[in-house]
Amino acid sequence: MLRKLLIKNIALIDSVEINFSNGLNVLSGETGAGKSVIIESLNFVLGAKADKTLIRSNESECFVKAEFELEEDNPIFELYDEFDFDKEDLLIISRKFTYEGKSSIKVNGNSVTVGMLRKFTSLLVDVHGQSEHFSLLKTSNQLDLLDKFGGEEIDAIKRKLRDKFTDYKVIEKELNELGGSESDRLIKTDILNYQINEIESANIGEDEEQTLIANRDKLRYQQKIISALNTVKSAVDEEGGISDLLTNANRAISSISALGKEYSDINDRLDAVFSEIDDISAVTSSLLGDLDSFELNADEIEVRLDKIKSLKSKYGNSYADIMEFLERAKQEKEKYENFSEIANKLLIEKQSLQKIIYSLYNDLSDKRKQSAKHFSLNVLNELTELGMPKASFSIEFNEFDSFDKCNFDSINGADQIEFMFSANKGEPLKSMSQVISGGEMSRFMLAIKAQTAKFNSVSTFIFDEIDAGISGNVAKVVGNKFAKISLNKQIIAISHLPQISAIADNNLLIVKTEGESKTTTNVCQLDKEQKINEIVRLVGGDVGSESAIAHAKELIKQANNYKNNLQSI
Repeated sequence: MLRKLLIKNIALIDSVEINFSNGLNVLSGETGAGKSVIIESLNFVLGAKADKTLIRSNESECFVKAEFELEEDNPIFELYDEFDFDKEDLLIISRKFTYEGKSSIKVNGNSVTVGMLRKFTSLLVDVHGQSEHFSLLKTSNQLDLLDKFGGEEIDAIKRKLRDKFTDYKVIEKELNELGGSESDRLIKTDILNYQINEIESANIGEDEEQTLIANRDKLRYQQKIISALNTVKSAVDEEGGISDLLTNANRAISSISALGKEYSDINDRLDAVFSEIDDISAVTSSLLGDLDSFELNADEIEVRLDKIKSLKSKYGNSYADIMEFLERAKQEKEKYENFSEIANKLLIEKQSLQKIIYSLYNDLSDKRKQSAKHFSLNVLNELTELGMPKASFSIEFNEFDSFDKCNFDSINGADQIEFMFSANKGEPLKSMSQVISGGEMSRFMLAIKAQTAKFNSVSTFIFDEIDAGISGNVAKVVGNKFAKISLNKQIIAISHLPQISAIADNNLLIVKTEGESKTTTNVCQLDKEQKINEIVRLVGGDVGSESAIAHAKELIKQANNYKNNLQSI
């Protein structure tokens, strides 16, 4: 959960450090004090798009640092492994942005991209604000929400569906690659025949190119080689040459070798030298003979090398590449020639997978409909508590396509749903996007969050004035909902309601101060007395009014009683 937020040079903020606690943290303040700046700063460090309008006037850069305390089972630890970061229980994110548009992001001292940052923060924080109201009006988001509520049963079906859908796409790809129309296949077959014949008729060997290059060098320097070899041959074999000299030396030393070991050792060494010289003579003669019988001429070698070069330019950079191309070409040719047989086999597999996928579509739809009934009932119960006892809510499903009409183009099933809503008794259910007001939407959103919080793996929820458009007893119920959710999640809420400030575990006041040359926003942590004064301000009373103070204390007392009862359950 979020423990500390440090903000520098954003909007009216010079430098602010905010400490958050477990449970419900409520930030309040006068209109224009800078509540939205806190949310903007949070969004910035969580990975939102940045621009220079964030930066405080007359400053060159802004900076935000957030410190998160991680639970033992937090999925962040898997990301540590993915990015090869040291595993630490404290996650520190810092982000800097300059007026020139340069950005620097670090996670525990490691530089990361915005994409990497969002991977981390999506597992840490869930931000809910006025903009999310519009998100919930999209039917695709409504379906995702219903699936989350459905839990493991729906997830299990969707995993099976993803696996089968992957296989299905592979079959479709193979069918598409079979060659199109008959005329297309004939053209491709002719091309493949040409390529196969060109490679096979060339009949190149694995090491042929290297051998040809070596032979070309031999031809180029043939006379020099022959001259050198003849010189060696003459020096070794001619009368009076090395062989004759060694023979005489060997004969002389052998006559005294019996007179001492030192003489016999010389005799043995001369024998070894004579054997080596004799071998040199034989190898030299053989090499001269090879040159005499060398069949290829320079033109033939160059023609052959040009042929190999041509094949490499078309089919690969090496002999292995060319042979691999040849094998693929043969397989592709066989596929075109046996089109009907292969196509029929793939079509049978495709139809089999369609039946399995359609069955999973139906199973998924059935589970969603079961889940929708429970979800609708639970949301209605929440709305009743939130002061909307006459509201109606249901989830409408599209008419499910028959097997013959099914497109099999969605990994997420064949369902299309829409949230249907009516705020008042006797009014027909209509698409929620058409009939719901801002205040009703705030309460509906909170009802949704109360039902889905337990399915969300993140530990921190941020609510940006989600209580807009409500007051009185409903505001108290909203505060109670926050308190209930905050038993298991950390909540950070921007609010203007005294009932929500009263039930907070940690109250933070956003204050705007106007100096001689500049205006600055600060955030102060409130003690008990300051909390009472802030609630007095929120209810519109005078700070010194005994009745207003008594009312504030009563709100806090009622809130504490509710929280104590929650914790004892």
